[in-house]
Amino acid sequence: MSVFKQLLDKRQSDSTGRRWLFVPYDQLTDGIGPLATEDPKSLGIILVENTWKAARRPYHKQKLALILTNLRNFALEQAKRGVAVKYVVAHEAYGNAIERIIAETGPIRMMTPAERELRVDLQRLEKKGDLEFLPHDGWLTTSDHFHESKKKGPPWRMDVFYRYIRRQTGILMEKGKPVGGKLSYDVENRLAWKGEPPAPEVPTFPVDPVKKEVAKLIESRLSHHPGKLDLRRLPGTKSEAKKLWSWAKSECLRHFGPYQDAMSQGSSSLFHTRISALLNIHRLLPAEIVDDVLGMDLPLPSKEGFIRQVLGWREFVHHVHRATDGFRTMPTGKIPVAKKPGDGGYSRWAGKAWPDKWSRKDPDGGAKPSFLGANNPLPQAYWGEESGLNCLDQVVSQVWREGYGHHITRLMVLANLATLLEISPRELTDWFWVAYGDAYDWVVEPNVLGMGTYAVG
Repeated sequence: MSVFKQLLDKRQSDSTGRRWLFVPYDQLTDGIGPLATEDPKSLGIILVENTWKAARRPYHKQKLALILTNLRNFALEQAKRGVAVKYVVAHEAYGNAIERIIAETGPIRMMTPAERELRVDLQRLEKKGDLEFLPHDGWLTTSDHFHESKKKGPPWRMDVFYRYIRRQTGILMEKGKPVGGKLSYDVENRLAWKGEPPAPEVPTFPVDPVKKEVAKLIESRLSHHPGKLDLRRLPGTKSEAKKLWSWAKSECLRHFGPYQDAMSQGSSSLFHTRISALLNIHRLLPAEIVDDVLGMDLPLPSKEGFIRQVLGWREFVHHVHRATDGFRTMPTGKIPVAKKPGDGGYSRWAGKAWPDKWSRKDPDGGAKPSFLGANNPLPQAYWGEESGLNCLDQVVSQVWREGYGHHITRLMVLANLATLLEISPRELTDWFWVAYGDAYDWVVEPNVLGMGTYAVG
């Protein structure tokens, strides 16, 4: 018996008479939704560890480890609170796995999935009345906010949305005017970093038995996935997520603003907080992050610059993705879609096809807009082959080592070079999706198709 199963069995409660929730891989929090508002001893949660999901694309090993470790530890944390836990290991679409569980539990609830892929997978259960979608309380803004921010509809612009939300929420506002006299300090936050102040050392975390078991699983069953696995850099529990955020507050945020657009060979993150992967699985909550930053004594350009990323850009791309059905429906008409999930050029780099099975019943592989007509294959340099371009080789090496890179290396190096080389925007998007620990459809498609490559015009 695995260490994780032994630990979970010791903490399990009687599941009789519970109201059941499905908690997917990116809603791992008890700070919002029914887990925050209802008696833990009246609730049961369903967690699905799904090799089918892992097999859809050649995801970075560090990304797989982050999700699996946090999924398992979330189960242990909730069982300790008195929540009954059904932890299911599945090898099929989520809809099929959940349907089998509903046969035992009766109708269940969940917060509306952020990822379109998961919503589509579960739609038939919702239509049958077996699954109820509840509002997702992790977002800071609503679709009404989004549409009201520019009443004429598309094209939507982040700065227009952000200014509207600042005024609606009163965040960094005094008597209806922005604190400091400006809504954005973006122009001032573009200093080059020349070694001072020193870039902070990225924190490490204990390698516990749960992490070791996840690593063993990945290296035995998912060893063909790319990337390096580094358990010391893996925040896998609620307390470790808080530790990373504490480090970010004390070591990064003061200097984040001026140097947020800087790049360095000596540090992959400089003063970036590295919390995006945890935000996107809700180990850290956006509302709490924003509140913390508002309460800190920080230079205004750093405070505003960070809040703009969370309250502005992160919310904006989510709304754009929902409003366009993942760029399938644009003002110019319908956009063609890929027949199956792409591998981001893995098969050409590895010299063999991505080995995992795909069914025509699965969701499609995403929209394929290409306003500039770009359709070249992604160079193998994005998979680690030396290109002779130092900036590209350095960034790619960091990505496959860590599953991470800050937004400037993504935009100014990786996306910019791909655009100049007329690389297929869809293939580049798929590469970002598999390579980065924080990449999910709602965030990676707007960032790459919408901003990085101008694919949607």
